[in-house]
Order: sequence, then C-alpha cells, then structure tokens
Amino acid sequence: MNKLMPITLLLLTGCVTFNAAAKPVDVKVYETGEQIEKPMVMSRFVELRNARKIQDIDFSDQQQNKVNLAQHHGKLVMVNLWATWCAPCIKEIPAMQAIKERNQDKDFALVPISIDENPDDIKPFFEQHGFDNYATWIDPDKNVDYIMPADLLPASFILDGKGNLVGFVRGYIDWTDEGIQPYLDGLIEKYAHR
Repeated sequence: MNKLMPITLLLLTGCVTFNAAAKPVDVKVYETGEQIEKPMVMSRFVELRNARKIQDIDFSDQQQNKVNLAQHHGKLVMVNLWATWCAPCIKEIPAMQAIKERNQDKDFALVPISIDENPDDIKPFFEQHGFDNYATWIDPDKNVDYIMPADLLPASFILDGKGNLVGFVRGYIDWTDEGIQPYLDGLIEKYAHR
C-alpha cells in the first residue's frame, strides 16, 4: 500500500496542475465605465465592468494556416464559437455573415471559431447549408477553453482593440433584430481603439 502512495500523489498533483492551467486568465486590465444601453434582444449580453486580459493563443484557418486574434488589434472583435453539430449555430451563421458584411468598412472583425473535433466535417457542412463563403477558424483541440468557456454553443465574445475581453453572450440570440447594429456601433465606438 505504501508503494502506491507516491504514484497516487503524483497523479493527483498532475491533475490539479492540469485543471489550473485550463482556466481562462482572469486579470483585470481597466474599468470599462458606464454600460452601453442594450436593446431587449441583447438582454443576456454581459458587458464586463472590468476588461479582462486573455491569453494569446493560435488557431488555424480552413487552409491550416496559423492565425491569431492579435491580427485584429485596433478593431472590436466578435469571436463566435460554433460547431457543425450545434442546431442553433445553423440559424446564427447567416446572421453572422450579414453582420460581417454590414461592418466590413468599420473597425470591426467577426471571427467564427469552430470547435468541431474533426475539421474535415466543416466543408461538407458548409456545402450542405449553402455557407460556402463563410470563413471560419478551427480549434479541434478546444484551445479556446484557455481564454473563454466553450461549453455552451453558440457563444459570442467581444474583445476590445487590444484583445481584452469586454463582453459576452452565451446561447442563441436573434442577431437579425434591428436593435443589434446600433448596439454594435456603440461597442465599436467605445472599445475598438481602447
């Protein structure tokens, strides 16, 4: 029995270390100030009282090129987590495409990130649903868990111009609502050049 004690302790220590490393970084960077008034459709959106620094991690695009959120510094970034097996995500993708097109000349970037374990599922999924022009990043190892929770889909996270987390909404919302664009404009104005 005593021979197993060191091995047990080693395994327990390893588990504790792993779990601690998998938590998003929670460093407050600055107070965000007065909250922007939300339309009813955004009632579940949480604008943080303090911007949070997040870890710098790499993802891949659909061509397997390395990509990083830092390439969008100076813009408000909306990270939209989704997966092919997520039914509400199918409803959200056309609205996300419209948001991207409507804001292409603004300091705004939409970054969809698929957490599908098999990236080969994405292209046939896009073809099946007519999303051929929807560019997504991929994260089959769910590294995004190091910076934001990926346990509920769809989910959208808002980053300021320096890549700090300033807000989020988890679960499906109607991104086609007429109150969305003015609210996004307010977020762009407040956070893109922070």
